[in-house]
Amino acid sequence: MTTPRGLWAALFALALTVPACVSADASRSTAASPVVADGTARFESFTYTGDDAVYKERVPGPGQFTNPVLAGYYPDPSIEQVGDDYYLVNSSFAHTPGIPIWHSRDLVNWTQIGHALTRPAQTPFEDIGISRGIFAPTIRYHDGTYYIITTWIDSGGNAIITAEDPAGPWSDPIWLDFGGIDPDFFVDDDGRAYVVNNDAPIGEPLYSGHRALWIQELDLETMAMVGPRELIVNGGVDITEQPVWIEGPHIYKKDGMYYLVCAEGGTSVNHSVVVFRAETVWGPWEPWDQNPILTQRHLDDEARDFPITSVGHADFVQTPGGDWWAVFLGTRPYRGNEYNTNRETFLLPVDWPEGGWPMIIDPDTRAEVPYIVDRPDLPEGDAPYPTSGNFTITDDFEDGLDIYWTSLRSSSYDWRRLDDGALVLDAQPVGLWEMGVSSFVGRRQQHLTMSAETTVSFDPQTASERAGLAAFQQDEAHLLLSVGLRGGERVVEVERRFQGEATTLASAALPGVGPVRLRVEADGPDYAFSYAVADGGWQPLAADVDGSILSTQRAGGFVGVLLGMYASSAHPAPPLP
Repeated sequence: MTTPRGLWAALFALALTVPACVSADASRSTAASPVVADGTARFESFTYTGDDAVYKERVPGPGQFTNPVLAGYYPDPSIEQVGDDYYLVNSSFAHTPGIPIWHSRDLVNWTQIGHALTRPAQTPFEDIGISRGIFAPTIRYHDGTYYIITTWIDSGGNAIITAEDPAGPWSDPIWLDFGGIDPDFFVDDDGRAYVVNNDAPIGEPLYSGHRALWIQELDLETMAMVGPRELIVNGGVDITEQPVWIEGPHIYKKDGMYYLVCAEGGTSVNHSVVVFRAETVWGPWEPWDQNPILTQRHLDDEARDFPITSVGHADFVQTPGGDWWAVFLGTRPYRGNEYNTNRETFLLPVDWPEGGWPMIIDPDTRAEVPYIVDRPDLPEGDAPYPTSGNFTITDDFEDGLDIYWTSLRSSSYDWRRLDDGALVLDAQPVGLWEMGVSSFVGRRQQHLTMSAETTVSFDPQTASERAGLAAFQQDEAHLLLSVGLRGGERVVEVERRFQGEATTLASAALPGVGPVRLRVEADGPDYAFSYAVADGGWQPLAADVDGSILSTQRAGGFVGVLLGMYASSAHPAPPLP
């Protein structure tokens, strides 16, 4: 199958393909002063280190693996099995390229092989919020074709894309005529295809969060919706209890029965997975009296070490040996309901007896979602770079830009390029807080305790030019460590922007020329920023900065923190405190 390196080069024609260099050495000499053109920022290497305490205390033994299998902002997983291969996709909202595509042969070690959305026609996101765009894709395979069906929020509606190779390229969106979100794609034994998704109920909602599930046939020849659209679940398991946000549905057929697995409760602490079954896809759909089959909402998070919360939005897959497994999202808060890593992808076995109901967490025990789990009965695989546990990973930009990097809103990247072992960003006239396409390339924060560092060469000519290292959640929630001008002198500064207010937290003078090393560290909600010049040691600039402003709880939205490189020609320095 296509390798990550070959796919990336083919999609972007920029040779952006090299696997990450995993290293424990986070230092890099900055003695040389490369020539930097006006209006450009040159970044030489980027090192990320994750060091969570949980991975030191919860250590897998032989034949075991660690949850989450995809740490950091990888929400709403959907999975498909084709022979000995497994493919997984996640929501990507308005980050580009969109919809990461993962491959595994053991369900534990995952290799990103590409993105489904790599062209402007697929990513019309330039005028929408970061937490809009792509919601809850479903990946399926049928008769030689791979399908992804998803919702383009504020950017087109519901559509399906196809590919002959899951690594891509994928087609432009084929728009489908129905409303709502979270569509699922199911092909029955007779070859007829159906779409089931969340939409408004009939008439006025009876309460806040009242939604419904609808089903309609999809003609695979014309790729158009046909026949009646029918409501199959109103509200959720028991509408008299006013359940909220029934969504993320997936249909499976087993032992002659149809099963409908859904999320319920909203994607926060009350999140859960519930199941219905029926004799036909049209219903009537019977809820199990032991629902939910997965939740953590009954547990006391404050009394638990390293709690996993907000679990839900599951998709099932069966191995060739007949075992069932579920991928689902969950969160790891550092305090209360605050987390900056957002919703991550977890893996657990499903107990699904013949003729019975599927269970992920036994309803009788209501156990905690475990960090350490026995591996699937599959040959153990590997991956080019880690996606779980503690690690250090460096991209030195020598031969390309690794596949995990992401940008904002646009899949046109004419403002970035690789040059002799460096990533060069043209400083566009767009700030991180503005709607539009800023010069930003980031990677996910995957740990509660972490550090990220880079080296930037930047020669600002005006007070509106800035370049540096950002911890970015969304337009109005980010922290920035940057090089710029203040009073005509080159400085390094820490900036905080939250809910429309921008403040410079700290400032220090820099030499007039030369590269600057920049570092951000996090320990739960506490972020710290430091810098170094030439081959000198790290100089602390700001400590105990409130990073909880980047949490989903405070910033809102559905995305996690990206740590990345940024340049702008329209970023005036906020006032000093």
